[in-house]
Amino acid sequence: MIKQSEMGLIVLVLIMAVTATIGCYSFSGSSVPPHLKTIAIPLFDDQSGFGEPGLGEKFTNRLTERFRDDNSLELADKSKSDSILEGTIVSVRDEPAVVVQGETVTKRRITISIKATFQDMKLHKKVWEKQLSNTGDYDISSGPAERQSGLDAAIEKLTDDLLRQTVSGW
Repeated sequence: MIKQSEMGLIVLVLIMAVTATIGCYSFSGSSVPPHLKTIAIPLFDDQSGFGEPGLGEKFTNRLTERFRDDNSLELADKSKSDSILEGTIVSVRDEPAVVVQGETVTKRRITISIKATFQDMKLHKKVWEKQLSNTGDYDISSGPAERQSGLDAAIEKLTDDLLRQTVSGW
């Protein structure tokens, strides 16, 4: 049988152990190896045939903004960078998402698919190569501006996916 004073000591030790370990865990989600400080993000080539002018530039600019905001890796020129994230927009599909009675389409879904590669230039190795896709929905009753919001939503989700894959995919 445990005495009351021993029980108090056990509880105190447990509280101290839990308190001591709280500061040891980082909630940032980032686990980039310490030898990687910079990243280059060359222009993503748009090979989708979707016909959206400047899609590669728009995608690359948003991805660059996401990395700048995250601050896990500093953006740098390709020739001086510790790592490189490059890719291609392989397809963009715009398809019905919601069909109501009478076969009327009320919402459409834009799906962007990319192929991306992340390379560690310090260790001269490919860290990962993946095909990723994500979507954005839009209401067709609002016209072309709403279609653009669906495209923007897909870009936003996909750039988030790429950021997460890069900085916490270790």
